[in-house]
Amino acid sequence: MNNTIQFYNTQLKTHQIKVGLLKKQLVLYSMLRLSIFLITAFAIYLVLPNWQIAVGIASVGLLLFLFLLTKYTNLKAQRELHKSLVVINEEELKIAAGEFHHRPTGEQFQDPLHYYSLDIDLFGKGSFFQYINRTSSKEGEAQLANALKANNVSCIEDRQEAIKELSQKTEWTQLYAATASLIKTETSAPTIIKWLKTHKTFIPKQMVWATWLFALISVSLLALAIFEIIGIGYFGYWIFAGLGITGLFLKKINSLAANADKTKDTFRQYASLLQQIENNTFTSQLLKNKQQQIQSDNKKASAIFSEFSKCLDALDNRNNLFGAILGNGYLLLDIRNTYRVEQWISKYANKVEEWFEVVSFFDAYNSLGTYAFNHNEQSFPRISSEKPVIEAKDLGHPLLAKTKRVNSDVLINNREFFIVTGANMAGKSTFLRTISLHIVMANVGLPVSAKSSVYSPVKLITSMRTSDSLTDDSSYFFSELTRLKFIVDAILKEPYFIILDEILKGTNSTDKAIGSRKFVEKLVAGNATGIIATHDLSLCEISEELNDVKNYYFDAEIVNDELYFDYKFKEGICQNMNASFLLKKMEIVD
Repeated sequence: MNNTIQFYNTQLKTHQIKVGLLKKQLVLYSMLRLSIFLITAFAIYLVLPNWQIAVGIASVGLLLFLFLLTKYTNLKAQRELHKSLVVINEEELKIAAGEFHHRPTGEQFQDPLHYYSLDIDLFGKGSFFQYINRTSSKEGEAQLANALKANNVSCIEDRQEAIKELSQKTEWTQLYAATASLIKTETSAPTIIKWLKTHKTFIPKQMVWATWLFALISVSLLALAIFEIIGIGYFGYWIFAGLGITGLFLKKINSLAANADKTKDTFRQYASLLQQIENNTFTSQLLKNKQQQIQSDNKKASAIFSEFSKCLDALDNRNNLFGAILGNGYLLLDIRNTYRVEQWISKYANKVEEWFEVVSFFDAYNSLGTYAFNHNEQSFPRISSEKPVIEAKDLGHPLLAKTKRVNSDVLINNREFFIVTGANMAGKSTFLRTISLHIVMANVGLPVSAKSSVYSPVKLITSMRTSDSLTDDSSYFFSELTRLKFIVDAILKEPYFIILDEILKGTNSTDKAIGSRKFVEKLVAGNATGIIATHDLSLCEISEELNDVKNYYFDAEIVNDELYFDYKFKEGICQNMNASFLLKKMEIVD
């Protein structure tokens, strides 16, 4: 961890210095632009009324001004990139210090009907998602959430290799994240994709040749006027012909331009992200496969996106006086630029969705790589198909500070069922979430908070939190039964690791004890693997009848009239409870 903090501090200082240098350069180029403008205006004033020389001076001045403007724009983009990198490294230092509750919670991805997301604090305030999320786009954020919810037990080692590789490319992942953070989209990626796929072309191919002929006539008229072969009036009136032709397509061009204006920045930034992916060298198979997806007919996707961005920029120039009046009046620019946009759409519309997906994939996986980099003391589980489902040494909850965390050695074999008892606040629920996160993280391909881990991939299903469904007019007890039925139906189809916490809370203690026992017996009879936490010690008697059921507990002791927890995971049945003691200690009862 110290090495990562040192890395982030170094990166922070480097980018802060760069931001300062770029700011000075921007001031210099601003002054140069102003000087060119003033000099050009003064020179034109001196040569008037000789309009031919004035046009020449204006052209030279305009070229110089545009050159300086381009340099200024590029420097400004670099400064924004380094400012974003400053923010990224500041955030990493805050998160390392435990300050992450201000970040996006991912509550929109919470699903009460999901196999486990509601029960294990996967989303929400203080959640695992909030802790690891470094995505810069809505699409990347959704991909990260889907990866955590996927319950995918195939190809784990491929994902591990990809995450390991990205954890060693932190400067690159930060650059990618900074570039992605600069994408300010007015329109979401799905909307852009839909627009491209549904657009119908309206500029006929023959019209493009007509624009070149029209432009040739315009240039010829201007040349004849300059050499005083014809009057300048002929050139002046010719503009109305161009505006009239453009007007025939104006309504549809306006509609296309409106969409272009909303998406051109997106394509420009996505081009830079695709270029970063293309220019990198990956060794893990998953990342190489994703890199290959952005190749099209021996042409890089970044170049194709850049080409489209330039087409959209050209069409957007119609919003200034030169583009709208002179450009259309003499060159039919709107028609020509619209045709270029439509040709691109016709050729690549079906590829855009796949390329967007690759961009958001790296946005999501960079979060996973950053987690692995930040927690290099954690271990990637060794994937095994042998008997232990989980065999972990010093396993702890990844969101608890290492100074406060009490780790446990855990060995649970296939078709074993643990009954965990313990006093209130002794650590049962935290332990259940620790095991749950181990499974989720291992399936995603992440390292787990353990010294070592051997893991036989298994899907997770839980019942730890149930609430009344007022909209469905369901009682708490009925909601809980519905959840248990969901679990029973799921394990009939394929194996799951089942985690239960104090089930059947919505009924009386006697009924609860009988029902819980029958439910656990049913699960064990079905060769289920899992854990149930309970305060009902009678449930522990099942272990006397079924060899696959094991009893474990978390203890609480009263030391010097104070409640003491060691949070140790121990074999056996808990004998010490603490409710009566706490009631007296807090002077609730005598």
